[in-house]
Amino acid sequence: MQIKTGSHEPRRILVVDDDPVVRRLCLATLDRHHALVADDVAALDRGLARLPGCVAAVVAIEGDAEPIETIREAGFTGPVIATSRSGSVSLAVAAMRAGADDVMVKPFAPAELVRRLQALLAKEAAAPRRPARRAAQAEAEAESSFEGFIGTSDVMQEVFEQIVRIAPSKAPAFITGESGTGKEVTAEAIHARSPRAGGPFIALNCGAIPKDLMESEIFGHVKGAFTGAHDDRPGAAELANGGTLFLDEICEMELSLQAKLLRFIQTGELKRVGDGRTRTLDVRFVCATNRDPAAEVAAGRFREDLFYRLHVLPIHLPPLRARGGDVIALARAFLARFAAEEGKSFQGFTPEAERLIAACDWPGNVRQLQNVIRRVVVLHDGEAVEASMLALPIVASGSPLAASPAPQAGAAVEPFVVQEQRIIERALKACDGNIPKAAAALGIAPSTIYRKRQAWGAQ
Repeated sequence: MQIKTGSHEPRRILVVDDDPVVRRLCLATLDRHHALVADDVAALDRGLARLPGCVAAVVAIEGDAEPIETIREAGFTGPVIATSRSGSVSLAVAAMRAGADDVMVKPFAPAELVRRLQALLAKEAAAPRRPARRAAQAEAEAESSFEGFIGTSDVMQEVFEQIVRIAPSKAPAFITGESGTGKEVTAEAIHARSPRAGGPFIALNCGAIPKDLMESEIFGHVKGAFTGAHDDRPGAAELANGGTLFLDEICEMELSLQAKLLRFIQTGELKRVGDGRTRTLDVRFVCATNRDPAAEVAAGRFREDLFYRLHVLPIHLPPLRARGGDVIALARAFLARFAAEEGKSFQGFTPEAERLIAACDWPGNVRQLQNVIRRVVVLHDGEAVEASMLALPIVASGSPLAASPAPQAGAAVEPFVVQEQRIIERALKACDGNIPKAAAALGIAPSTIYRKRQAWGAQ
């Protein structure tokens, strides 16, 4: 079989695998005139990864995704399929993060390899700007310095060092920080760096589950334990056996359930709701909250004994406004990612746009920045994001514009309805009076603008 591109000319496929059987299979499948094979990445000269005519690569990974990283660093921009004897989800995720476009488990059928290569090449041909976006994305992601984090500021380097030190421990970790600072990413990094990395990572948001269901979500239940319990069901704790249980917004948990959680932490034993059987589990606890846990204890909303049991290895995440130049690195990485996802041609920001991003306080932190950049990518197109494209999404997300003058001491405070009208009118002007588009930029329903304008007597 021959792999063809949009030009209808057969092109070469780079195959890197230490298994001679796989190399022979690929040679026979792809036609030896169109397959370039090597037994490992080290055998490739760095310039070989850029070899003219190579339009895609099939690269074996075992244990880690370093071979993918190597050919990407060498400058290869074509689609890459990672192959592995392992069906490990964590290895597949690592491969995709390193730059793979697809993952196949060996042994694989030759026809399936050809099908996937042709699908990737067809997608590549349909997006002629993708190589440039891929390069921009690779450059932005190169600034990602640690386990999915992006940033090189001193405060984040301290966080990374803390994670490295505490990850090997079995003791509970307690993460604090404002909403949107990356508490779940931190928990995942602790798990990934721990001896439990091969086990499950189970996350449970204690603030997102109704209180009457929380006990069942954590400990599980047996059939008939309560109305709607039609089957036996393990809880998050059982699912995390041998791995890590991440309890986000732990301070939202009601006191009666805190007592049961404390007993489980102390003994390692639990009972499903409605069950008399005791189960012994091996779970590491990582908890997080955006509140001050000591203040919650003082207020009587969080058990002191549970606090001291969990607050063994504390980590505090800094807000985005305290991370200096990280905000620009994050914005560039988000832009590269969302431009690729949405098929847009953005390559970066204008200097004015970057100054606007750096000047904002970002009270919603990384999550807010991410939402703003996604909104800009969806609503606009072009080579570079301009400050005018950012203004409305930043206002809509709750951050003041850098150009807004600071209120003077003693100055009158404008009523909210006046400020609201000014924001909506500014949005309509920027969108040439298009109400649905202005509503999308502001993150509200078009009916809200129609209703407000009617109340103001606007035509």
